[in-house]
Amino acid sequence: MRSRSEIKNYQLEQYNFRFRLAVAAIFVLVCFGVLASRFFFLQYAKYDYYQTMAENNRISLVPIVPNRGLILDRNGVILAHNFFVYTLEITPSKVKNVEATIEELSHFVEIGSLDRKNFKKLRTQSHSFESVPIRTHLNETEAAKFAVNRYRFPGVEIRSRLFRHYPEGRLGSHLIGYIGRINDKDLASLKESEDLSNYKGSDHIGKSGLEQSYERSLHGTTGFQQVEIDADGHAVRVLSSTAPIPGDNLILSIDSKLQKIAEDAFGDYRGALVAINPKNGEILAYVSQPTYDPNLFVDGIDSESWKALNESLDKPLVNRPLRGVYPPGSTFKPFVALAGLENGKREPPFSISDPGYFMLPGSSHRYRDWKPAGHGQVDVRRAITISCDTFFYGLAMELGIDRLAEFVSHFGFGKKTGIDIVGESDGLLPTPAWKAKRWKQKWFPGETVIVGIGQGYTLTTPLQLAQATATLANNGVGIRPRLVSSIQENLSGITRPIQMITNDRIPLEQKNIDIVRAGMIDVTLPGGTAASVGAGAPYAIAAKSGTAQVVGIKQNEKYNESKMAERHLDHALFIAYAPAEDPTIAIAVIVENGRHGGSTAGPVARKVMDYYLLGKMPAEPSIPKDAASLPEAGHEGEEPPHD
Repeated sequence: MRSRSEIKNYQLEQYNFRFRLAVAAIFVLVCFGVLASRFFFLQYAKYDYYQTMAENNRISLVPIVPNRGLILDRNGVILAHNFFVYTLEITPSKVKNVEATIEELSHFVEIGSLDRKNFKKLRTQSHSFESVPIRTHLNETEAAKFAVNRYRFPGVEIRSRLFRHYPEGRLGSHLIGYIGRINDKDLASLKESEDLSNYKGSDHIGKSGLEQSYERSLHGTTGFQQVEIDADGHAVRVLSSTAPIPGDNLILSIDSKLQKIAEDAFGDYRGALVAINPKNGEILAYVSQPTYDPNLFVDGIDSESWKALNESLDKPLVNRPLRGVYPPGSTFKPFVALAGLENGKREPPFSISDPGYFMLPGSSHRYRDWKPAGHGQVDVRRAITISCDTFFYGLAMELGIDRLAEFVSHFGFGKKTGIDIVGESDGLLPTPAWKAKRWKQKWFPGETVIVGIGQGYTLTTPLQLAQATATLANNGVGIRPRLVSSIQENLSGITRPIQMITNDRIPLEQKNIDIVRAGMIDVTLPGGTAASVGAGAPYAIAAKSGTAQVVGIKQNEKYNESKMAERHLDHALFIAYAPAEDPTIAIAVIVENGRHGGSTAGPVARKVMDYYLLGKMPAEPSIPKDAASLPEAGHEGEEPPHD
């Protein structure tokens, strides 16, 4: 007989089977529920999102780069434009091995390390179906050589692209600036300004000068093509297209002929010149010498050229009118004289008897005049004409540094002019508050003395000096200087003039302006410090010459040019406006290590004024017979800084 344990419990087995079946059914239902909910989520809740993603996988936006705007001078002479060049380009999606293709191409067309580097960078920023330049500026021989071997390189072709070109080369390079390839810093800046989308497909951006300051106007608006692509990333057809809007043209106030005359007038000297129309603030000439060729930078400057420019002792890349700072020297004196007149310190018939030096009360130290024997009886007009240091030493002390600094600051000293290119320096107009903050030291009376002749801590840019001269010529009304006079819209052809902006209006008495003007006119007449500059001029010139020390000399030690290194010689300065009665041009010239303002910087200014006012290059002005006795024939002897 079978035991009870051998008898099966069919009822229990049936229960267990049904339980397992129910669990399995519930599990299956739950799984189907999850799938159904996920299906609902994808098909309904996230429908728009995934439809867009799918569409983007099929359709891609290809940017169309706009033509960059032109830069022209006031007479329509083109200073910056675009031209087509042959470029060798690779479409990555059509090439099996890009690196191997480049290596093979180098046997037919020269491809340098910089070309490869630029290609890799541009490739990361482009779609696989977009062509990327591997070599630009192909000449006809190179283009022909590739054309013969074109069948060997599927996915490689010659195309034409627009490139920036500066037809006048070095002329006005510091004011025009240049464009260069977009780098990481540029990308970060574009992202911050929310302009990055407008630079899709663009390789270049303004790097300096007007090219940088007016980048938004010059660049234009990028267009786009909607391109259908297949699964392999190849373009199939163009679905729609939005045309790009070309950049606007800049019309400058600069006269390119005047600019060339000004640059050539410097010869081999280094320095700067700024000429302004005092009535409206338009800059007529803007010179920084030496200059450079901006075409070198357009497609990436080679290492040799960069090293030559960057390491040159002449510093050709420095924008001297904007960034160079120099002591104003005696060119500061007309503004000090006007401060004395306006504050009632030197009203005619006031005069001093100049012994050839100035001494502070209670001090034995002598602040020397450039003329050791002194000038005799000197009033304010004559003090300007003969550049009497002693007169201005005493006047500065009577005014006091705070009152003097506050007055001349209205002419633009110690602050930016607001010109329409970036990177302007403030210069320096020293005060006791400035010194206490900068050096943690008190202000000494002797420092006020030497500020009166434009020395000591005082520093100005050539642009500030020109702006101050223009404000003086315009009877105290300072107009903000600008290089761009109008912007021409490429799309509509409408020309929009740039609005004139007044920086300051100084309430000056006409009688005081007339005294200073008379003294400055006498500067260019026989007996003045720049008589040779005014010789034979058919118009009246109001001017002031000056020198500024580069290195200090010890007390009681005489200045000896023959023992000085060339780069330690004094800077030569000259300011002027003409015609003196109704000025239409104000000018500031600085010749580095030029020694004498009247004999070195003055003739440069004369050539510019003659061309602007007379329309032709004049003969060299004759040097008057008594030139040897004038200050510019020797060192003007401004006092070195003292505490």
